[in-house]
Amino acid sequence: MKRIIVDMMGGDNAPLETIKGVLMAKEELSAEYVLVGDRDELLRVAKENKLSLDGFEIVHTPTVITMEDEAVSVVKAKKDSSMSVGLRLLAEGKGDAFVSTGNTGALFTGANLIVRKIKGTRRPAIAAMLPMNPPVLLLDSGANITVTPEYFEQFAVMGSIYMKKVMGVESPRVGILNNGSEEHKGTELEVEAYKLLSENDDINFVGNIEGNRITRNACDVLVTDGFTGNIFLKTMEGMGAFMIRTLKDLFTASFSTKIAYLLVKSKLGGIKKGLDSAEYGGAPILGIAKPVIKAHGSSKAKAFKNAIRQALACSETDVTGEMSEALMALSERKKAERADDAQKSE
Repeated sequence: MKRIIVDMMGGDNAPLETIKGVLMAKEELSAEYVLVGDRDELLRVAKENKLSLDGFEIVHTPTVITMEDEAVSVVKAKKDSSMSVGLRLLAEGKGDAFVSTGNTGALFTGANLIVRKIKGTRRPAIAAMLPMNPPVLLLDSGANITVTPEYFEQFAVMGSIYMKKVMGVESPRVGILNNGSEEHKGTELEVEAYKLLSENDDINFVGNIEGNRITRNACDVLVTDGFTGNIFLKTMEGMGAFMIRTLKDLFTASFSTKIAYLLVKSKLGGIKKGLDSAEYGGAPILGIAKPVIKAHGSSKAKAFKNAIRQALACSETDVTGEMSEALMALSERKKAERADDAQKSE
């Protein structure tokens, strides 16, 4: 049975919502759980809310990495924090995956320096699932501000494997987020990345994708740099919340609109669920040797439970193992191409 290591102290709503989330996971998912955090605080909050943590393994840690802490604190000033200890447990083989709602920069740094990258990975990426039908995997969504065309190619490979293994998409379509569909559009980065992806037979590349096409089932994996990706992700989240608020205001404006709401209530529920990022729970950091899932800092119990579900799915499908093989093969192919080019130039 898989063992999921859970950071119980990170995020805005910990530890109450993380406790509720892990209890929901225990009811629904077949796995063992290692809870990392302040033991006394966890037991106190559980007792106050008439919840029980009996039967869970709790690894006590005295400190917490806050949202204000610097990213390097995970390996320096706060090595005794719930996040740092949890990552070390994962690196030491005492669990199969790690979930945290904590500081994104610290988690990304800790995953790189403690758990380590998959061999052959240039830079890991944070992959966020865009809540639409069908869902789209966006990477990078915030980790790598400065990237190269080679990073894009690796993002495409990792994203394709994730969507196939975890989400069940047989041949994931990969697109580059761009300001036009033509292959010459964008900066030099996008133009060069287009060439690399179009020449890679292991990727189902469908070209450049403009922002207004993403909601139209244009691709399954969308690659971009972390700066652009994070802005796009936050804009999508904000627009989803705006749409829900607008619909709510519309259907509560008068007695007649309230009657109309009753007629379409089930359909609106489906729309709300489709726009809810809590359905996917968290963003995997792809390119790390073992699954590390970053749940949203404001996660409530349902979202945290789904982040745990995602971690379990990554572990059970051995997505990191397949990524490792694919990235090593890509790296060897690039070396051979460079050697061949050098020989031709002599």
